[in-house]
Amino acid sequence: MGTISFTLTGRRFELSDTDVRKRLANHHPDKIYQYWVDIDGTRWPVKQVLALATGLAKSEFQSQSAQHLLVKLGFSVGKGEAGSLIPAGPARPAGTPFTSPSRPAVPSAADVVLIGCVKSKQTCGGPAKELYTSPYFAKMRAYAESTGKPWYILSAEHGLVAPDEWLEPYDCYLAKTGPAYQARWGQKVAQQLEQAVGPLRGRILDIHAGSTYVKAVDAAVSPKGAVIVDQLKGMTIGQRLSWYLHKKIAPTDNVAEIVVQLSDRSGARALDDVLETAGSGLRSPGMYSWWVDDAGAKDLSAGLEHEIAPGLIYAGLAGATRKSGAISSNTLWGRISTMHLGKNNEFSTLRRSIGSVLAHAYGQPTIDEARLTFWMHAHLRVVLIPVANAHTLNALETDILRELDPPLNLAKVPRTPLRQRLSALRKQYAR
Repeated sequence: MGTISFTLTGRRFELSDTDVRKRLANHHPDKIYQYWVDIDGTRWPVKQVLALATGLAKSEFQSQSAQHLLVKLGFSVGKGEAGSLIPAGPARPAGTPFTSPSRPAVPSAADVVLIGCVKSKQTCGGPAKELYTSPYFAKMRAYAESTGKPWYILSAEHGLVAPDEWLEPYDCYLAKTGPAYQARWGQKVAQQLEQAVGPLRGRILDIHAGSTYVKAVDAAVSPKGAVIVDQLKGMTIGQRLSWYLHKKIAPTDNVAEIVVQLSDRSGARALDDVLETAGSGLRSPGMYSWWVDDAGAKDLSAGLEHEIAPGLIYAGLAGATRKSGAISSNTLWGRISTMHLGKNNEFSTLRRSIGSVLAHAYGQPTIDEARLTFWMHAHLRVVLIPVANAHTLNALETDILRELDPPLNLAKVPRTPLRQRLSALRKQYAR
C-alpha cells in the first residue's frame, strides 16, 4: 500500500501500512469490545491501533474514523466476537437516481453519513460534535455514530466539518442564503468530501439534513458519481424526532464514547418524554446520567449544606450481569420508570439520596414520595445509553464514574465531605 494523508483533530498525518506495523511493535492488543482490525493475523481494537500509529489519545477521535483509515491502508476490519467482516458498500454508477425512504437496503451500504447543523449552539467554541446543543442534533449525532461509518457535519458557515474539528459559534442558516451561495457551498462540500474520503464515484452518502442542504450537496456530488440517500425526505421535525426515537441505535461499550455521551447535556431528555416512550428502545441494559437545573441545584445545595452546581449529578447502570454470573432482567426502562420514578425510595439509591436531601431542606421528618416525584419531574433530565454487553457494565461503570465523579454517587468514587454529609442524611431518613 502507498501512504495516505489525512487530517484528524486538526492535525495533518501521513501514514502507511508499514508505519502502522512498526508502531505496534512492543505493544499488545487491548480487550476488543466491538470493532477490530486484523494486523498480520492478530486482531487489535481499531482505536488502539490508530492511537499508537498517530500518537493521539483514543478519546480524540471516533471509532468510525479509525475504521475508515485502516481500511484505506488495506487492513481488514471486523465487528463482534464472531469476527464477521464489515462489508464495503457496492459501487453505484454515476447518475443513479435520488433514493426515496422506501428503499431501506441502500442506507446499510452507505459509505458516509452527513448530518446538518442546527441553530442552537454553545456560547463558546468546542469540538463540532459538541458545539450544537439541540435534542434534534443529539439524535442525528447518535444515529451517525451508531452506523459505524465515517460521519461529518454539514455547516452552513464552514461546509463539511469533522466531528472533532474545533469550531467557534457562528450565525449562518443555509436556507436564508441565496442560490449563488448555496451552489458555492455545495461545491465546497464536494471538494472537502473528496479530500476526506477520496474519489466520490460510487460512494453512497446517507444524509440527514434540511432540504436546502440536501439539494445543494446533491447538485455538487451527483456529477462526480456519488449517490445521495435521504431517508427522511419530506418529514417534519416532529416526524424526524420520532423516526430517530424508534430507530434501533447500535449500542457501544467503548468507555471514552460513553463518557462523551453521558456528559453531553444536549442528549438529556425530559422525564415526561421518557415515560411517553413506554419503554421503546429502552428495554435493554445500559448506562444513564442525571442532570439538574439551576433551581434544583439550589434546593440540593440547601439540603446538603454543600454547593451543588447545575449539571450532571448522578450516573449509574441498569441490567449488569450479577456477581454470581446470573443474567439480570433489569433494563434502562425498568430502572428509570419503576425504581427512580417509582413511589418507594427504598428501591432507588438516587431517589433515597435526593429524597433525604430535600426532606432536610424542607424540614420534613420523613421523605414525601409524592413531592419528591414532582420535584424530579420539574428539575431533572436524564441521558440514556443502551449497552449491548451486560457482562461489561460493572467495569464500564467503574471507569465512567472515575472519569465523571458525579457528586451524588456514593460507590466507586472518593469519600468527600459532601458525600459524607449525603450518607449521614440517607441514614437519618432511612425507614
